[in-house]
Amino acid sequence: MIYDLIIIGAGPAGISAAIYSARQKLNFLIISKDVGGQVAKKAVDIGNYPGFAKISGPDLAKVFEEQLKENEIEIALDEVLKIEKKENKFFISTKSGNTYETLALIIATGSDPRPLEVEGEKEFIGKGVSYCALCDGPVFKNKTVAVIGGGNSGFETASFLSNYVSKIYILESSDKVIADKENQDIVLKLGKAEVTTNAKVLNIKGDNFVKSLTYKDTKSSQEKKLDVSGVFIEIGYLPATAFVKNLVDFSDRDEIITDLETYVTKTPGIFAAGDCNKGKYKQIIAAAGEGAKAALSAYDYILKTKP
Repeated sequence: MIYDLIIIGAGPAGISAAIYSARQKLNFLIISKDVGGQVAKKAVDIGNYPGFAKISGPDLAKVFEEQLKENEIEIALDEVLKIEKKENKFFISTKSGNTYETLALIIATGSDPRPLEVEGEKEFIGKGVSYCALCDGPVFKNKTVAVIGGGNSGFETASFLSNYVSKIYILESSDKVIADKENQDIVLKLGKAEVTTNAKVLNIKGDNFVKSLTYKDTKSSQEKKLDVSGVFIEIGYLPATAFVKNLVDFSDRDEIITDLETYVTKTPGIFAAGDCNKGKYKQIIAAAGEGAKAALSAYDYILKTKP
């Protein structure tokens, strides 16, 4: 079976692309590891998505899933490993061993949490090191934790963790935090967080579970140890784009480069939308808008190329 279109990823960009593709009556499929992407795993309180005064990431992901069902959209829960182009068609190989054939592709795989790359980080993943406060926060009730990263994600994570933990250290490697003032004010009013800048994390230590973190004050060169039970890493994301490396161009941050009007890549028939492509603003609503535009562009492409 040859699909008109395959959408890879079911976060905001992928879901939006799917809704528009369904309205255009395309024969299409979504391939994704999950529904909701990082929204379902990472977003705590979303207050800037139209239609909702405030909604949690998991709840918004449920709305996405309901829209998929209402539109009778087919989804394969799988992971794409490789894409090949032969003549004017694309062949997609997945982790489960399936191969799919399509005329066009929309890549909407988003991004994965960026690791710290310090001693002890990998060893203690799931044993105190976490990239998802929403998933693991309740485990640290009445304990002391560290949040690494002074951006919006770091402060939003600290805000959520304040519901459970007794103390939070927010460590930022640069000389100032970059979170929006509103997020900073919310966290500081809660009274549980201590913010430290110029803090370069050196290692994470423990036995069966995390017990401490050591960082270097880059101004004084002094090393300091914090007794913590958990370390939440919020230092940005890496685009999940390795599987398409031979068919698109990348930015210096491994984001897929696209035309800003049509979201087509250097390969005709491949489009990219959301956090995986080169764009300054990584926002849920921006990803959804790009998904819609990519779907409309893909529809135009399919009309011109379909036998």
